[in-house]
Amino acid sequence: MPTLVVTNFNIVTATLGGFITLFGLVSYLLKERYYLSEALISLIAGVIFSPHATNFIKPLDYALGSTENLDSITLYFARLVLGVQLVLAGVQLPSKYLIHEWKSLALLLGPGMTAMWLLSSLIVWGMVPNLSFLHSLAIGACVTPTDPVLSNSIVKGKFADKNIPKDLQKIIIAESGANDGLGYPFLFIALYLIKYTGNGGAGQPGGARLAMGYWFGETWGYTILLSVVYGAVVGWIAKELLHWAEEKKFVDRESFLVFAITLALFITGTCGMIGSDDVLACFIAGNAFTHDDWFRLETKDDSLQPTIDMLLNLSIFMWFGAVCPWASFAKNDVIPVYRLIFLGILILLFRRLPVVFALHWKIWQIEEKQQALFVGFFGPIGVSAVFYLYISLDFLRMITVDGVVREDAQKLEDVFTVVIWFLAICSIVVHGLSVPLGKLGYRLPRTLSSAMGSRSVSEDPEEPEAPFHIRDRVVSELQAQGPRERQRNEQRPRNEPPRREVFRIGRSTIPSVSTTLRTQDVEIGGPTDVMELSTPKESPGIAVDDSQSVPSKGSSSKDTQQDSPVKEDDDV
Repeated sequence: MPTLVVTNFNIVTATLGGFITLFGLVSYLLKERYYLSEALISLIAGVIFSPHATNFIKPLDYALGSTENLDSITLYFARLVLGVQLVLAGVQLPSKYLIHEWKSLALLLGPGMTAMWLLSSLIVWGMVPNLSFLHSLAIGACVTPTDPVLSNSIVKGKFADKNIPKDLQKIIIAESGANDGLGYPFLFIALYLIKYTGNGGAGQPGGARLAMGYWFGETWGYTILLSVVYGAVVGWIAKELLHWAEEKKFVDRESFLVFAITLALFITGTCGMIGSDDVLACFIAGNAFTHDDWFRLETKDDSLQPTIDMLLNLSIFMWFGAVCPWASFAKNDVIPVYRLIFLGILILLFRRLPVVFALHWKIWQIEEKQQALFVGFFGPIGVSAVFYLYISLDFLRMITVDGVVREDAQKLEDVFTVVIWFLAICSIVVHGLSVPLGKLGYRLPRTLSSAMGSRSVSEDPEEPEAPFHIRDRVVSELQAQGPRERQRNEQRPRNEPPRREVFRIGRSTIPSVSTTLRTQDVEIGGPTDVMELSTPKESPGIAVDDSQSVPSKGSSSKDTQQDSPVKEDDDV
């Protein structure tokens, strides 16, 4: 007997497939006409389908009721999306882009990123009550990197093609890809100091000296440098193997197109196994893979990679909408809601914008102040911030005393969860609505002005009649003139008398067309020209000047002055 099988798998697949199908039907309208980001739309859909609303998506059930399992699922999902996105970001850049533009990137990733980290930490320290500056440094490090997933929605599409120069698009892609992996040093210098010096170093002996040793050796040496070398080597080997297979005709078109995505999966998995920075390794591998620009040009007009990219983006932001701790924003023991709102505003305004504006004089891709404001404001916080959030939570849960998580680490977990999730949601919403609201603010005054200005004075019946009818006289005189004569009289200064029309050899300047005569070739001090004459209408304001002549092509000004003036032909 047929029965309903309402399992979590069936519900999730039906919900995800139904949403993406419906979104696809109006995707062009939403993204290219209204400039709404797919991240914002997916986030709203995730909230609607989450336990907070319809309860179609039940994240805690999928994690077997364990909060730690749910955190692990979110972390691995974010790793997967970032790995694929960063390989594709590296593939999009031209050949040897990181080498050619190292100066601009060094400014943004060195002093620029450091200043963003410090500014973000200061704002968090000032707005969150009872929080030490060391703890705020860890939170600021999570929101410092620019999210590559949300950045792609800004530098792609109709709006980007019309308003963002290509060089500016490339530097945004390169910076958002590189600074994601470089968030590790900023985060772990704070986390190591918290572990070995926080709360008197209880349960974790070694002090600041051991913390700095781990930071230089493990973070910079093993995590950053190893990931750069590993990504470059794997990307270069993959490029050579694909070249060889393509020359031997061993690879089909489908496998060729999906090669970059499978490379991202391989690097994410292998770097995860050795404990290195898989995010940075994926970006470096993408650049090394297209070192000669061959793969990028071969797949430039293909839509497979953007399609998979879109599916991952829609899926992860739906997941974020379902797992986000919405209730904790209004009720928590960390920060009041009004302070949380002000914190979000201050971070969006001052985390990045002053730094980019101060450095844009040295970055040739950012030529104007308007571009500096754009790059400074559109530095979104999204998947990368959530990724670093759960990296931090895993680290803090290992700070124990007698098998129990230390008190300061437990408190910092709550602060991390509330603040970073709220800042990520703020960025998704604000940056997702900035372009459509900006377009609306630009067009609405012009539309209203045009609509109000279209009403004529004479259309208002209550408007008193003008005492002087100057306009009627002007109109009657203009109607008597030809269109070209009216244009010339409108362009001349008011105190200058009207110009008089003359016949010119080789072309007609009289606007009226009644009779056109083609005469014999006439030679005037030079090559033979064809003379076309038009008979003007009899109207006031047009006169024939018999005292002027116009030279034909090839005749000098001296010869022309000696010739007699051109007379009107009797036949005409």
